[in-house]
Amino acid sequence: MIQSSELILNPDGSIYHLHLRPEHLAETIITVGDPDRVQAVSKHFDRIEYAFNKREFITHTGYIGNKRLSVISTGIGPDNIDIVLNEVDALFNIDLESRAPKSNLTSVSFIRIGTSGALQPDIPLDSFLLSSHAIGWDNLFSFYELASSEEIQALEQELMEEIPDLPVTGTLVKAPGDLQRHFPSSFLRGITLTCPGFYAPQGRQLRLPSRLKADHFSKMQSVRLGKERITNMEMETSAIYGMAQLLGHQALSCNAILANRPNGEFSKTPAKTVELMITEVLSILVNS
Repeated sequence: MIQSSELILNPDGSIYHLHLRPEHLAETIITVGDPDRVQAVSKHFDRIEYAFNKREFITHTGYIGNKRLSVISTGIGPDNIDIVLNEVDALFNIDLESRAPKSNLTSVSFIRIGTSGALQPDIPLDSFLLSSHAIGWDNLFSFYELASSEEIQALEQELMEEIPDLPVTGTLVKAPGDLQRHFPSSFLRGITLTCPGFYAPQGRQLRLPSRLKADHFSKMQSVRLGKERITNMEMETSAIYGMAQLLGHQALSCNAILANRPNGEFSKTPAKTVELMITEVLSILVNS
């Protein structure tokens, strides 16, 4: 039995942070960082079955036709992903009354709809990109036993050899499952950097200098990890991929490219771009 200090439930039986019970979630879950983006997704539902709001975690579950979907706002950063994926998994795979893991486990599909900045000058603003892999520049997986395949170990070694003076070491994770097969070639593919902050961890400098320099990013443009190149950076993908892999779920990160960092450009129509990606991803999920 899992102790009450480890698996915390609210007085109504819902799980601590998300304030959800098992019946409140679909097995296909869209994650968004921005709480306002939950409504931007669920406005396309034919009907909303459940709607909950606690802290930055907003959840809507409903239907498009016969397809049941949930959308959850995670807030920004890998630490919030640790909360969301653990609690979602508990709702599906732990009996909350007996506090024991279930013998028959459910595999959930997580699809991140988020924004991102391109690291390659040829990646167009307002394009859509799927993360084939993610490199986590945070310390989340220092606390979990995330095993690396020989392929992943070779790719990590290649990155260290190509850019030996990086001030941070990364954990490389492959997209768990095969959700990418449902997406057309109009979605670009690449390796995503997941950063634990928006400013210095992504090489931005306002009043404080970053230890990540322009030379580090220029070297990344030419690095090839196997057949893939490092294409973009954001703040959740590696945590989603690693947690999903450990817990036996599928996951895919869909990135709307709103900035091109090498070119110093930002989208003139960011809201339109995000809305277009939402509608396209929902269409793919409903029809796959």
